[in-house]
Order: sequence, then C-alpha cells, then structure tokens
Amino acid sequence: MFLFFMLAALVGLAAGIVIYGMTVILPKVPKIDAVLDYQPKIPLRVYTLDNHLIGEFGVERRDFVTIDKIPVRMKQALLAIEDAHFYQHKGIDWRGAARAVFTNLREGFGAGGASTITMQVARNFFLSKEKVLSRKITEVALAYRIEDALTKDQILELYMNQIFLGNRSYGFSSAARSYFGKSLDELSLAETAMLAGLPQNPSRHNPISNPKRAQQRQHIVLERLLKLGQISEPEYRQALLEPLRIRRGGQVFDTRADYVAELARQAVYAQFGDEAYERGIVVTTTILKAEQDAAYESVRRNVLAYDQRHGYRGPEARIELPQDALEREEAVIEALQKRTPSDGLLPAVVLAASPQAVRVELLSGEEVNIEGAGLKFAARALAPNARESLRITPGAVVRVTQKKENARDMDGQSWAIAQVPQVAAAFVAIDADTGAY
Repeated sequence: MFLFFMLAALVGLAAGIVIYGMTVILPKVPKIDAVLDYQPKIPLRVYTLDNHLIGEFGVERRDFVTIDKIPVRMKQALLAIEDAHFYQHKGIDWRGAARAVFTNLREGFGAGGASTITMQVARNFFLSKEKVLSRKITEVALAYRIEDALTKDQILELYMNQIFLGNRSYGFSSAARSYFGKSLDELSLAETAMLAGLPQNPSRHNPISNPKRAQQRQHIVLERLLKLGQISEPEYRQALLEPLRIRRGGQVFDTRADYVAELARQAVYAQFGDEAYERGIVVTTTILKAEQDAAYESVRRNVLAYDQRHGYRGPEARIELPQDALEREEAVIEALQKRTPSDGLLPAVVLAASPQAVRVELLSGEEVNIEGAGLKFAARALAPNARESLRITPGAVVRVTQKKENARDMDGQSWAIAQVPQVAAAFVAIDADTGAY
C-alpha cells in the first residue's frame, strides 16, 4: 500500500510539473535567435603593416575556431567528462537526469545535475545559474529548440567557442593560449585533459590559482577517457606523470610595440566606444616588425650592457632540491612559475654549479649547461670565497639568456647567466618631414 501511495505521489508530482511547465514556463521561453545568428565578442586586435600582432584589447579573450579545426582529442576529452552521450541523445540525457533526480530527492534540489552540452549552451546564452525548478524546465525547453534548429556539430562548435574557462578566456582556443601559450593542435594529452576539466568550475579548477584541484580534475578526465577506450593505458600513465607548465605571464605578442598599440586603441575607442572591444575590429598600423625589433633590441642591448657594468647582484631566490626526482621536479616548477620571463631573460633553477660549469633547468623542463664565456658575468658568484648572498649554488633561482650570435641548442657556449636590469629606458623615432612616430 505504501508503495502504491509513493508511486501515485510521484505520478502526481510529474503531472504537476508538466502542467506548470506548459502553462507558466513555456510561454516565457525566449527565442533562440542568439544561437542561430551567433555573434561572438571578439577583441580589438592591432597589427604591424606586415601583419604581426602587437596588441589585443577586450574584456573577453576569444578566438573563434570552427568545429573541423578543433582537434579530435580535445573534443573527446570534453565530451568524456561533460556529456559522453552527446551524439546519441536529443538534448536531454535521461539516464543522467534520472540519477540527478534521485540525488536531489535524497539531498535537496540543486545537489545533483545532469546538464548536457546542449543544456549548457542554453544556459550560457539565455539563463542564469540559479538552481531553481523553473530555470531547469526553461533550460530543457530551450535545449529541445536548439537541437531542432542546429546540428550536433554546430551545437558543439558554439559551446567550445563560448564557454568561459577562467583567466578572461572564452573558448578552448583562447584558453590554450592563455594557460599554455599554445594552439589547440600543439597541446599534449595532459594539457588537453586539464582544459577539458575547466567548464564545470573554472575558478575552482583554475591551474594558476588552484593547481592541486586542477590536477585532481584533470585525473578524472583522463580516467574517463581511459574507461571509454579513447586512450590507451600507456597514454594514461604518461599523462598522469607529465608535469604541467602553466604560463603565468601576460599575453605575448609578435613584437614589442606597446605604445603604438595603445595609440591605436585610443583612436578606435574614440570612434566606437565600448563596442571597440567586442566587434572584432582589426587595426593595421604603419610600423614594420623588422624596424620595431631593431629599435627595441637597440634599447634592450644598451640597458643590459649598462646594468652588467654595475655587476652581478646574485640569485633572485633559493629553494631546497628534494632527493626524490618527482618532488624535485615539482619544486622547480613551483619556483619558476612565480617568475615571469623578461624578454629572453628566462628564470632557471641551478642543479649543479662550479667555477667551470653551471647546469640549470628551465620551466620547459630542458636542462641547459653554461660554460666558458657564459659564466663571465657571474664569475665572482662562482668563486669559492664568494659571499653567501652572491653565491650561485644548487637550488639558486637565476636568469639565463641564449646568445643570438651563437644559438646552438643546448650547447654550453650558447647560453649565459644574466639578470633583470633595474633601470628603465625608451626609444623614440620621429619622421622629420611629417612628425609621425
């Protein structure tokens, strides 16, 4: 008898929800024009005359990438963790929804969710994230409308370009550049899994601010890929062990022309206002990359020379190097991620040091041997009688640079110990005839 009343109650509840949805919610469901005529917010970009990016301005960092250009592995990783049955269901995963219902009945509404990719598209374009029944019903109705109007690939393309992934990045292409400084097709399996884990909670799983939680989520993605047979056991093991080198600095451009880019931004903003940062406007300036590089390199070279004439100041910091190889690798990465590269002056951790040679590890994981002339600037810091604050020893965090005039990869003579200058300088070139910069 009790079971009969329970079933009757559930049927009555379901009927009530259906009536409520049809009479109250459905008439208010918004049109889906925003997804049918998708207009992503693309930032203002400034280029040199020879088409090199020198500036990007916008609240949202986004690169729109068509679905056929997104790597298969990236799509697999996302669907494995977010919606494994995406290409089978019609907008709603009823098995997942059933599990969510029981979770919500047991722990309260909002405790469990079963949002498909299509439902997330509906939410991201039209709804808030408020966990109330009316919003969920609207989300379901919108999902059906979207599924009727678009193909699966079109829906996935919208999602992978629109979704917020932290660090001002919208879409997976932008996130790949923001977190790893790579394009999507350059990502490793471990990096791909890290990005795929972000949509659930970009703040909680942000690899910059929450590296441990990001790694935990990454491992879940890798486990799902393995369970679904989309990666092999060796690939899974290798990805678990791969140390992730997260890019913490600002955006890197093709050449250094910050002031020119800012002048262009001001001119565009004066004409278009805030829309300048959303319409994908492209500005081509009159400067040439080669000339700009020559000017910048001249200033840089002379600033470095001035700074070096005043002597080596010693390591930037020191860390303990654990005996365990994995722990040592993690310690090195943690130390180096706190310091951004400064225009070719790369942070590195010293692994071994003597007056004849210094071996360092870069954030990329490469080990570099520095010998001969590369040690000249810091020779006093390698002397047996060097004072403690100046001395270069294992665990010291230093700066190294690669000599352009003899850049043989990993060769001892192509690298040198350096330091970040503590002076500032500028170069201004003006056309005497026109007054143009």
